[in-house]
Amino acid sequence: MAQLSDDCFAFGGPMMSVDEAVRLIAERVRPIGDSEVVTLVRADGRVLAKDVAAPLPLPPFTNSAVDGYAVSSRDLPDTNEQSFPVTGRVQAGSSAQAPVQSRQAMRIFTGAPMPDGADTVFMQEDVRVDGDKVVLPAGLKPGANVRPAGEDIAVGHVALKAGQRLRPQDIALAAAFGLTQLDVVRRLRVAVFSTGNELASPGDPRAAAQLFDSNRFMLMAMLARLGCDVSDLGILRDDCAALAQALLRVAGSHDLILTTGGVSTGEEDHVKASVESVGKLVLWRMAIKPGRPVAMGIIGGTPFIGLPGNPVASFVTFVHVVRPTILALSGALPEPLAPMPVRAGFAYKKKIARREYVRVSLRKAADGRLEAIKFPREGAGLLSSLVDTAGLVELGEDVTLVEPGQTVGFLSYASLIN
Repeated sequence: MAQLSDDCFAFGGPMMSVDEAVRLIAERVRPIGDSEVVTLVRADGRVLAKDVAAPLPLPPFTNSAVDGYAVSSRDLPDTNEQSFPVTGRVQAGSSAQAPVQSRQAMRIFTGAPMPDGADTVFMQEDVRVDGDKVVLPAGLKPGANVRPAGEDIAVGHVALKAGQRLRPQDIALAAAFGLTQLDVVRRLRVAVFSTGNELASPGDPRAAAQLFDSNRFMLMAMLARLGCDVSDLGILRDDCAALAQALLRVAGSHDLILTTGGVSTGEEDHVKASVESVGKLVLWRMAIKPGRPVAMGIIGGTPFIGLPGNPVASFVTFVHVVRPTILALSGALPEPLAPMPVRAGFAYKKKIARREYVRVSLRKAADGRLEAIKFPREGAGLLSSLVDTAGLVELGEDVTLVEPGQTVGFLSYASLIN
């Protein structure tokens, strides 16, 4: 389990910026350090625990890059085409039976090993076949259309680095090395619950004054996409002692505790007092909209994060607080978000010194450029604003006004939840 110091998230300022939060997490959250061995087919999305050095060169032997005719570069025609006898044939998966002699050619196919004596290949579409001979044009450069051994990756090169989240192309590379399994960081164990008497779980009876709990399911889905093992603790009612006992109970068996709701400063927001009774809490007020109230602390060495109850605020703060915490606990390499430049199709005013995220859809304008169209309503409780849009426009702390036609940074939901 993760074991962090009580003051891990200590922060002295009145309002924390998004960048400060991400930096603090990267600097102070230590990886869990536990790993396991999994097969290649189960390694996608996992965090690599150890470097993978190439056990063989890629390609492992010099081969033809095209279908054609292999010759020695010493015999290449200089000014006029020349006719060469074809003395053999080598297919992919087999080797030539004899070397290529001077002023001879050998029929060769893509991926086949280069025969001894040959170092250049003419593409079949550039030559003429004349019986048992092939007519080769002048002007080809020595070594053309040949892939040397190790051209892609040299033996011993660190091809996959510890900390990277494995992608399908990384799995392909490991397979090309002949590997069947990889050392990866074990899945993080994350406990998730919602708080509040106003919530009912889907499938349970709902009182007239209650809402069905949606945040918990959104957060569990986002955690699953990050490769976590999630414990669903359901809904905890607004009772300080019960909340405290639930938090303490799961701290020893999980790497992270995540809650949604109850982190504001109202009389019925009990999460703050509950955490303080069994651990240490730093109540962050983040300079972010939607969002702002985000609680972080430590319970028995296990990090705790409390997100706002409004679904859009919960989504946005998950991206900027929970996601980097998950990556840091996993020992994953930093994955900074990179907004894509698009054209604003809306006007917008905001306060200075606060980062804001505007929910938008994208459309292609008449001139072919992508244009961001703002969702017509702004409430942080509008789930439809997440469902019916493509992503978020990020407006930095120094921005106070957006005008139509201005270039803004767009973050797709796909980039935020993977």
